[in-house]
Amino acid sequence: MTLKELIEKIESFIANPSEGLPEEIFLLISRITPLINVDLLIKNEKNETLLTWREDKYYGPGWHVPGGIIRYKEKIEERINKVALIELGAKVEFEAEPLCINEIIVERKERGHFISLLYKCKLLSPPSEKIKYKGFGRPKNGEWMWHKGCPKNLIKVHHIYKKYIDL
Repeated sequence: MTLKELIEKIESFIANPSEGLPEEIFLLISRITPLINVDLLIKNEKNETLLTWREDKYYGPGWHVPGGIIRYKEKIEERINKVALIELGAKVEFEAEPLCINEIIVERKERGHFISLLYKCKLLSPPSEKIKYKGFGRPKNGEWMWHKGCPKNLIKVHHIYKKYIDL
């Protein structure tokens, strides 16, 4: 089989790349090119930062700034709005320019290189109470909580945002 035929075979498994990729193909791509993601910095009137609990084989366990990887031909604003809806059950507005752009490189083969865009966001609707961390025991994956400063158990790759969380 030629390389061209192999590529065509792989592409046959992709229905619509704008809606995401099969996990195996996504991980392959993450091994050969940087991924671009948006992260949402959300503060309340008390200057607390909204963080969500993440527990997975790549980054967790720990608190992290909500975010997501931009899909093929997806506009940045679409991904920001989807992240707010999917991770928080909320709607946001955001500043047009990112607060910062960071390159994140970690020592692993998969999901090891990111270009991260941090956007200052404001809630237009409250986050879902169903996924709010109630303060009992260990948080569950995806639960959110307001933080007065940078928590000690912030995931390592998000230490780049410490100065924004501690503002």
